[in-house]
Amino acid sequence: MTKVISVNSGSSSLKFQLFDMPSHVVLASGQAERIGQEMGIFTIKFADQKDSLKVALPNHKIAVDILLKALVDKKIVENLDEIKGAGHRIVQGGAYFDQSVVVDEEVVRKVDELGVLAPLHNPAHLVCYQAFKEALPKIGHVFVFDTAFHQTMTPESYLFATPYEWYEKYAIRRYGAHGTSHQYVNCRTAELMKEDVHQLNMITCHLGNGASITAIKNGKCVNTSMGLTPLGGIMMGTRSGDLDPSVVFYMAKKLNCTPEEMDVYLNKKSGMLGVSGISSDARDIQAALEQGNPRAQLTVDIYTNRAINVIGGYYMQLGHVDAIAFTAGLGENDTQTRERILKGLEEGMGLSIDYELNRQIRGKEWLISKPDSKVKVYVVPTNEELVIAKDTVRLLGL
Repeated sequence: MTKVISVNSGSSSLKFQLFDMPSHVVLASGQAERIGQEMGIFTIKFADQKDSLKVALPNHKIAVDILLKALVDKKIVENLDEIKGAGHRIVQGGAYFDQSVVVDEEVVRKVDELGVLAPLHNPAHLVCYQAFKEALPKIGHVFVFDTAFHQTMTPESYLFATPYEWYEKYAIRRYGAHGTSHQYVNCRTAELMKEDVHQLNMITCHLGNGASITAIKNGKCVNTSMGLTPLGGIMMGTRSGDLDPSVVFYMAKKLNCTPEEMDVYLNKKSGMLGVSGISSDARDIQAALEQGNPRAQLTVDIYTNRAINVIGGYYMQLGHVDAIAFTAGLGENDTQTRERILKGLEEGMGLSIDYELNRQIRGKEWLISKPDSKVKVYVVPTNEELVIAKDTVRLLGL
């Protein structure tokens, strides 16, 4: 039995799965949620048992320490030496990486350098990597890049309408993110449809605290909503998504702020948090909405509008769509968000949705469209961790 741990650290969360490979059996799984907020939640599942506790999670390093301690305390492993490899999700691989790699000092240096393109993610990934490296010094580590799946985009999709020299000299282009998730959900949805993934057109919606939507033609990405960094695209938990660039110039003068301060405004103080003034967490906003809070209503209206605009545009780019798949925290569990988006797409895309069924589906694979729907609509929980584990075993020769 070879134990491999997959680590998927987001901007405010850390998911993990401990696998027995090559059987793909999950020995333990869990997550740390609301990292960086006043109080977080750590959950671990193993052997038909689920333990959850509220705990302070000020940063990712603390979350890693709690995770590794739990594996030993709950006797999931006798000691940490039983873990033979670790795979880590990395959001931004830039032009350096178009596939997964074994980690060495040069790889770490490049990922750190690319932190400017993913300021909420790459630094958090490296904190997690260093924490795991210190705790598990004898094992190999693999980085799996979110940007790799999007490398099949053609120039008209990935280039911006800026001076071409910016692309040549500074590699300014659309890289996208969540590629590991989009790739998994695309393949898994095809399996559920009992169809060849290379014969299907699909739109995958990874909706979490970070969110991206991807157009996939015959199994290959042709467009994706995130841009140079994970700041681009639709509205997110704390990120603005796309906006008129002149807003940045205008507000920088009004606020007399530096580029670094403006970066904080757009990456950490915008999105759902900025519009609602309540929280970056959709659950908190939904609770406020149910109490009649008008800013909460405005927040969900903007979010729905932005998602519909992107999905509708990709529908036209693809020519026809066989399936839409919702995944990640909101996509898998937020039935209201799915319903609002789908109702906005119904007429234009010929959708027929079983909304009563939709309201019952949280965190499990399910077809929520009716037989007469022109496009099948699925909820498909993502499993980036399995993709990461497979690459870790392959590259480390385990």
